Formats: sequence, C-alpha cells, structure tokens
Amino acid sequence: MRHRIGGYKLDRDTSARRALFRALTTSLIMEDRIKTTVTKAKAVRPQVEKMITLAKRDTLHTRRQAAAFLMSDEAVKKLFDTIGPRFADRPGGYTRIMRVGFRQGDGAEEAIIELLGSEVKKRAEERRKRRDDRLKQQQEQTEQAAAAAN
Repeated sequence: MRHRIGGYKLDRDTSARRALFRALTTSLIMEDRIKTTVTKAKAVRPQVEKMITLAKRDTLHTRRQAAAFLMSDEAVKKLFDTIGPRFADRPGGYTRIMRVGFRQGDGAEEAIIELLGSEVKKRAEERRKRRDDRLKQQQEQTEQAAAAAN
C-alpha cells in the first residue's frame, strides 16, 4: 500500500521520471507555456515553482542549484534574469493548469501549463499582429482604389 507517499510515478523508473521532470521544467521556463497531459502538468508544477522560488533569491548558490536541475544554460539565464524579477512580489502560485480536451491517439486528457503573466504577452502579440494585418489590408484597398480612379 502507498499510504502517505506523495508524488506521481507516471509508470517510469526513477531516472526516467527525473529526466522527464527536468525536461518539462526546462521547456516551461523557456517557452512560458507547454501542452502535456494533466497528470504530468500536476507532477511538474512543484518543480517549476521551486525553480522560480530559487530565482527570486538570486544568489550564486541558488543559481548553481537551478543549473544542476535545468537542462540548459539559457533556461537558467532566463529564469534568473526575467522570470525571477517578474514574480518578486508574489508569494507563490506562479503557474496555471488549464485542461484543453482529450488527445486524439490515446484519449489522454491534455492540459496547458503556463507561467502567470505570459498570456498577457501572447495576447498583446496577437493583437499587434491583427492590427498590422488590418492596416496592410487598408493600404492595399486604398492603393487599388487609387489605381482604379486613374
């Protein structure tokens, strides 16, 4: 019986599970949002929150602790330079898990896990792109109307 034993095994041995958590954590830090299964998202959330808490302290020791866990130097740099200061005044709860449906192949329930605040950046980029497209269309229409008038 597994009474009072926390964590998710995910049908993997210890080394594969650790590698999976490291890879998911690194990807989430680099991309700000990733799509995975609900169980994996719930399992990786404490790891990500631990990394962000380390980044908030920003000492040589915490940088080395994060570098020992994360799989790339770019992820460590981004964690301490942008993500840590972004959550400096927040006492916890840095991630959000949103369920998005079921996977086509095996029917596993999927979720998006994202860092809070990243959705604002994404929306602003989308809005700017739509505005640029709209302006480009208006310019083309005015050029076509000017060409038709001549």
